[in-house]
Amino acid sequence: MEGKWRRLNGDKIQLPILKAVEQTICHEKAQGNRLKVCIGTDSQAYHDRVDFATVIVFLREKKGGFMFIHNDSSPKKMHLKERLILEVAKSVEVAYALCDILDKHEVELEVHADINTDPNFQSNTALSEAMGYILSMGFVFRAKPDAFASSSCADKVV
Repeated sequence: MEGKWRRLNGDKIQLPILKAVEQTICHEKAQGNRLKVCIGTDSQAYHDRVDFATVIVFLREKKGGFMFIHNDSSPKKMHLKERLILEVAKSVEVAYALCDILDKHEVELEVHADINTDPNFQSNTALSEAMGYILSMGFVFRAKPDAFASSSCADKVV
C-alpha cells in the first residue's frame, strides 16, 4: 500500500499514506467539513502488462471532493476476471489499512468495484466474488453504476 501516492494535480504526497489521510481528515474536520471516503481501483490491459490506479476519494458533504492516487503495473497479461478480482484486492488492502483511522474519526467508508451489475456486461462474471470479498471484510460495497471511485475517478488516472 505504501509507495508513490499523489494528488490529481501531480503533487507527490510526501508523508506515509496513513499519516497523510489522517492529517487530511483532521484538516477537513477543522474546516467544518463532514467527510465520506470511497476507495476504488481500475485497470487497463496492454499487450505485455496491466496498469492499475487505486484512488482514495474524499467527499465533502455538499462541497465536492478530491482524491489521492496510486499507480502501479503488473508485468503479466491476465484474464478479465482475475484482473477485476485483483482490482478489488487492491481496494480492500487500502480500505483495511485505513479503517482504524476512519473509524477513529467517524468517517464513513465505501469500497467501489468497477464491475457491472448488468449480466449483459463481461465484468459481471466477477460480481459475486467481488461482492462477497468486500462484504466479508465488513465494508460497504458499491458496483456500477454507483461505483464512481473506480469507474470514474480511477478510470481517469489509470
